[in-house]
Amino acid sequence: MKKSLIYFPVYILIAGLAACTGADIGGILRGAGEATLSDRDVSNGLKEALVQGISTGSEKASAEDGFFRNERIRIPLPEDLRRVESTMRQLGLGNEVDRVILTINRGAENAAREALPIFVSAIRQLTVDDAWSILRGDQDAATTYLRRTTSDQLTALFMPRVQESLEKVGATRYYSDLVRAYNALPTTSRKVDPDLNQYVTDRAIDGLFTLVAEEERNIRENPLQRTSALMRRVFAVQDNR
Repeated sequence: MKKSLIYFPVYILIAGLAACTGADIGGILRGAGEATLSDRDVSNGLKEALVQGISTGSEKASAEDGFFRNERIRIPLPEDLRRVESTMRQLGLGNEVDRVILTINRGAENAAREALPIFVSAIRQLTVDDAWSILRGDQDAATTYLRRTTSDQLTALFMPRVQESLEKVGATRYYSDLVRAYNALPTTSRKVDPDLNQYVTDRAIDGLFTLVAEEERNIRENPLQRTSALMRRVFAVQDNR
């Protein structure tokens, strides 16, 4: 009789597990894994991942040719000038075009050196709810969140640095010379004068986010990219989804 009483709960447990589907059991295990993480753990782990991503992204972008030789983020002429680029080259302005493209990318590379503290400040605003949503989200959920919540602030803070950098490398002067030369051509029917500073700022920030998204994807997909014990614990949850 005593043996029956001892084994009865075991029978109930086995029967219960047998009735569960694989998805049910997986959900139970995932829930147990998440339960071992505090809100603070998840928030701090996500912040570490974002800081790592933007640090690596800023380092890559700010290297010489970080923008210019990277086809994913290379900054071309503004659209108004891009539409007439072939015409300008045919009319003997090819060297001027190449010089502007090179210097605006150099300007973005120089400005990227100043981006890290701006992004880090934005990352610190991440809430606990945001962190859980990001952890359970898509491969670029953290980058998407950061872009959505900080783009306006980043643009306002980043623009003076871009302007200073463009002037430092001569891009502003070369660009003005090119626009003036094109507008003076007798064949020009529509004058162009896009805002170079706004354009390069927007493209530079887009480029940085592109690199951050790549780093986030690496961290999510490759455990070796998780450089701290906390990051490994936090992202182990999404590995088991």
